[in-house]
Amino acid sequence: MSRSAHPAGPRHADVLPEGHYTAPPTDLNALDSKVWAQTVTRTTDGVVSVGDIDVKKLAEEFGTPAYFIDEADFRARARAWRTAFGEDADVFYAGKAFLSRAVVRWLHEEGLNLDVCSGGELTTALSAGMPADRIAFHGNNKSTEEITEAISRGVGRIVLDSFQEIVRVAHIAQSLGKRQRVQIRVTVGVEAHTHEFIATAHEDQKFGIGLADGQAAEAVRRALALDGLELIGIHSHIGSQIFDMAGFEVAARRVVKLLAEIRDEHGVELPEIDLGGGLGIAYTSEDDPSEPHEIAKALHEIVTRECESAKLRTPRISVEPGRAIVGPTAFTLYEVGTIKPLDGLRTYVSVDGGMSDNIRTALYDAEYTVSLVSRVSEAEPMLVRVVGKHCESGDIVVRDAFLPADVAPGDLIAVPATGAYCRSMASNYNHALRPPVVAVRDGEARVIVRRETEEDLLRLDVG
Repeated sequence: MSRSAHPAGPRHADVLPEGHYTAPPTDLNALDSKVWAQTVTRTTDGVVSVGDIDVKKLAEEFGTPAYFIDEADFRARARAWRTAFGEDADVFYAGKAFLSRAVVRWLHEEGLNLDVCSGGELTTALSAGMPADRIAFHGNNKSTEEITEAISRGVGRIVLDSFQEIVRVAHIAQSLGKRQRVQIRVTVGVEAHTHEFIATAHEDQKFGIGLADGQAAEAVRRALALDGLELIGIHSHIGSQIFDMAGFEVAARRVVKLLAEIRDEHGVELPEIDLGGGLGIAYTSEDDPSEPHEIAKALHEIVTRECESAKLRTPRISVEPGRAIVGPTAFTLYEVGTIKPLDGLRTYVSVDGGMSDNIRTALYDAEYTVSLVSRVSEAEPMLVRVVGKHCESGDIVVRDAFLPADVAPGDLIAVPATGAYCRSMASNYNHALRPPVVAVRDGEARVIVRRETEEDLLRLDVG
């Protein structure tokens, strides 16, 4: 098979993309524990189960496509992050990855804080009982209404993203008779090794205030001078789906240097530093993410070393894992509809979902794996492209993977590691109905976000 790349990129090619694996797995029935949620197993009759319920029963009760989240796994990962960072640091779950009221309650019960970036996320968090002082509010263009609501409800911190926002938040806080705790988000000039659309700390992008050109120092000066603000720290986020800690080391060094400059110029040692999130997860067996305790140890050592060098007290560290907690805990279950072999190339396997429930492949060239989960098969491996039912040639769920050659209409297949961003970014393209999210634990399954109905679509269409 040719492995030359199409000039418009692999999504347009009739060949495997350059550098893609070409050998099928040795056992198509095996489930890699790096990729699948903790309680996912294959039962003695060959059907995959999660939380002690097999997928055939789940499909019968909840339909397909549907997202199934392993609640025990979610809670275990949340606890692992909380334990790894200890009492001298703060862990804020990044709600943008996936947020629902059930998730908020799990976070609250497991001792995590919450990062939101819209009025809708804030409302969801507060409605589910998350204490406002454990919420951080992000966003590069927060509206006056969102800021007013956040300050009125007493959010623990607002992350300032521009000069206009410094003034806006200070003015609203003063008008409400409050002094709002804030951090300033800086862009530290780190090129994270990730897709350009999810790299967030290089200079040419919409987030934060530049560090290299002195803008961040000026932002600090203005924030310290305003009565409505209590500046508690500096925030940095270098991107998403990152495996290499080197970028965090460079970011921490530059942020600590700014803290030293603030001390020298203003006589203030800011007490906190937020290094953001963005730690990667395993989408395929080739990915090798770090464990929370390894990440915590590395970040603490980096910040401590840099502060000792600058003769600063070590600030309290905050981190914001979202994908790293929820991503591996869920999979999307589909039913196979049609199968279209292309001789000498691959076979197209169409499912009853697609880019409306997982836009990441089309948007980021994201890689996923897929398994036949309703039965085992001893058939030979077949190179496939799993695609959706939408009127779009880019409607690809899994670009290149292997399934048994006897896969047939009516089979159930599942794509693991879809807990992060898939439901959050889901759409009604072609008036598709967004799938439900079902939490499974200890033999019980319950809907935490229900499937949309045609009545939901028509209710919004006022004619």
